[in-house]
Amino acid sequence: MESGEKIPASELILHQDGSVYHLNIKPEHLADTVILVGDPHRVEMISNYFDRIEFKGENREIVTHTGTLKNKRLTVMSTGMGTDNIDIVLNELDALVNIDLEKKIIKPDHTALNIIRLGTSGGIQPDLPLNSFVLSEYGLGLDGLLSFYKNSEKVIEKDLTDSFISHVNLPSEMPQPYLVKSSDNLSGLFGDEFVRGITATAPGFYGPQGRQVRLDVAVPNLIDRLQKFEFDEKKIQNLEMETSALFGLSKLLGHHALTICVAIANRHHHGFNPDYKTAIKMLVESVLEKIVVLP
Repeated sequence: MESGEKIPASELILHQDGSVYHLNIKPEHLADTVILVGDPHRVEMISNYFDRIEFKGENREIVTHTGTLKNKRLTVMSTGMGTDNIDIVLNELDALVNIDLEKKIIKPDHTALNIIRLGTSGGIQPDLPLNSFVLSEYGLGLDGLLSFYKNSEKVIEKDLTDSFISHVNLPSEMPQPYLVKSSDNLSGLFGDEFVRGITATAPGFYGPQGRQVRLDVAVPNLIDRLQKFEFDEKKIQNLEMETSALFGLSKLLGHHALTICVAIANRHHHGFNPDYKTAIKMLVESVLEKIVVLP
């Protein structure tokens, strides 16, 4: 929609108190730097590091805490699992800063958020140790979400996407894959302590990630196909359920996005570390130390 054009009540739903429908928060509750996590219980674990907490709210699986750390205002929010939840969260985060919620019109001046997802994932490369911190330079979407938005081709890395489609050769009935780059501003905050590469995003945990329990999967060698893909010395390091939507929608909406995940499993070696919470804690501490310097 164009700036100044009124958004119908059915398209951007608000509660009677003026908060956005799913997040159930108002603009004043949101910081310009947002940490996203999947697990609602992880929100408090992160906000416990804050020097002061000014707001706590929750609705369904979405829990929000906003506060300050070393004079840097931060919001940490849970999204639940999947690209469908990311679609809700990103659109409502954007509405909070770029739409006049009283008039239901787009603001003339755009605000860009810094959005960093901290999560867990499954590593797929044989040489990726358990508990590695993987920084997603690109999100590989196997989910199809971006195809529902006009002009999505403008944010997709065409050469990288074409190479993936050609080399991996997934069944034609599957959603069209796409790759989107993370924010250079945010990825530049971090050094060699993180493994860098491509993160594949699936629209589910079992069949879409090649797991076979009782149902046969359409691509039984999915992990092998992903593992062997390489473009410009970049490999697919891990597999999860949110990053491609986060990167794609953030680029379309004009926000900066990054994902860093702990590889708590390795699909090649079939290994899993049940005691991964220590690694998550170390990741959180490392990221908080870096992002407090953001303007």
